[in-house]
Amino acid sequence: MSKRDALIEKYATDLRTKCKVEPDMDLLRKVTIGCGPAIYNADSETVAASNAEEVERVRTNFLMKKLGLPDGPELQKAIDSVVETYGKSERNKYRAVMYYMLVKHFKKEAVYG
Repeated sequence: MSKRDALIEKYATDLRTKCKVEPDMDLLRKVTIGCGPAIYNADSETVAASNAEEVERVRTNFLMKKLGLPDGPELQKAIDSVVETYGKSERNKYRAVMYYMLVKHFKKEAVYG
């Protein structure tokens, strides 16, 4: 099993156990690949949801640029909702898992088609 495949399995386990979501493995694989080399770095692999700058990067770089969503309060509400689902006290919020849940939230699976 490649390192990326092992990470995808780890993310799928997080989705199942912490988020109570059965993942679409094909979409999860595509979202994980879309994260690029960030998934291999311990610091960039996770999202610090309590850090305003980090949350802003998710909003602008992922939601607006990658998914093509217009700026508005619904973006922050979606991020807050995903953090709530993942668990605010959960220390490791994996970037690929958060991005996957945001893609599903906004029904933007076609971006990874």
